[in-house]
Amino acid sequence: MADFNGDQILTVGSQQFGFDSEVSVDVLRSLYLRPHYVTTSSDAEDPSEVKDHAHFLQGHQHSAYQSKSIYHAEDNTISYTTLSRFPPVRLLPPSARKRILVTGGAGFVGSHLVDRLMILGHEVHVLDNFFTGSKTTVSHWVGHPNFELIRHDVIEPFMIECDQIYHLACPASPPHYQFNAVKTIKTSFMGTLNMLGLAKRTKARFLITSTSEVYGDPEVHPQPEDYWGHVNPIGPRACYDEGKRVAETLTYGFHRQDGVDVRVARIFNTYGPRMNPADGRVVSNFILQALRGEDMTVYGDGNQTRSFQYIHDLVDGLILLMNSNETRPVNIGTAEEFTVLDFAKLVRDVVAKVQAEDGIKPPKKVEIVHKPMPIDDPQKRRPDTTRAKETLDWQPRWPVAAGVEEMVRYYAAKLVEGSI
Repeated sequence: MADFNGDQILTVGSQQFGFDSEVSVDVLRSLYLRPHYVTTSSDAEDPSEVKDHAHFLQGHQHSAYQSKSIYHAEDNTISYTTLSRFPPVRLLPPSARKRILVTGGAGFVGSHLVDRLMILGHEVHVLDNFFTGSKTTVSHWVGHPNFELIRHDVIEPFMIECDQIYHLACPASPPHYQFNAVKTIKTSFMGTLNMLGLAKRTKARFLITSTSEVYGDPEVHPQPEDYWGHVNPIGPRACYDEGKRVAETLTYGFHRQDGVDVRVARIFNTYGPRMNPADGRVVSNFILQALRGEDMTVYGDGNQTRSFQYIHDLVDGLILLMNSNETRPVNIGTAEEFTVLDFAKLVRDVVAKVQAEDGIKPPKKVEIVHKPMPIDDPQKRRPDTTRAKETLDWQPRWPVAAGVEEMVRYYAAKLVEGSI
């Protein structure tokens, strides 16, 4: 993949603020572009009869770290195994190895953050109630001596010793956070209260992933961090929007009153492999509809705008923010803005390109259809990332088309595999 300057992206991360987060892209790709199992034509597990069920990695340079579970097509059964080698992780001295708690670490963003922190050699504890997250996103680390997975709901107190807390736990897509609005706002308030209490007790540095939704349907464009927002406090999205706003208030309350070392990341639209295909996000919806040959659904006239950042850029920003001295809120997103209609056309073109390269001829041309606009759907959304550039030396590297192509290949293989 090439960055905005046309240079190949071989590594992600950086070496700033005394924290080395640089990792090979190939190693990361081997963790999410991987088959869950292979197939065999008989019960006799003859290596000559075993083949990949869904093609993910070109060349399979990391095949030693792939799952050894076997799918038997004759009777539609899977023989699972725990006998797969863990990916190599950096060997750190105890003085450099941090104990890091990631709440919501089995979710889309959390699992990519966990991959990065594990490869860097730190001790990672994942807390998740699996409402929207899945064990499969981090199952390749289960059993590793540096890794612990705990089923727990953050609205209940939790005790552990740690140096850093990445607090990501909260459903983030409208179908999920509107499913139980009261539980969503309890998660934002009680969950943040509990994790801030833990940070206070252990003297851990605390980072909360807030959201661009704190700006609501903005009257200022692009949105800087000192904009207070335009939010409907009683609408169907308020449980999430206002939940994150009060979570920020609580975070700075602990910071001013108790001296807790806090960081606030306001995340804008992010996409990438492992996005839950059922979460109703525009990127996963468009890609899956196009791959299945279905018409692509655009709400309203499609002139509302969004900015989409690739998951690796977001993880870079979160790690930089955690290890910096910046305590003010920081927008993490991309200024590459699209109308939703133009983005749908881009996805359709990328899917057609990938299918042509794989020798797949779709049954018909995918059309774009329009449906009524949801209530309180923002018309414009693009971050002002000046603060991130100035204080973190961070800016996005992945063009949207490059990230979408990687996500298309991920979903295409998952459809063949039967995982989605």
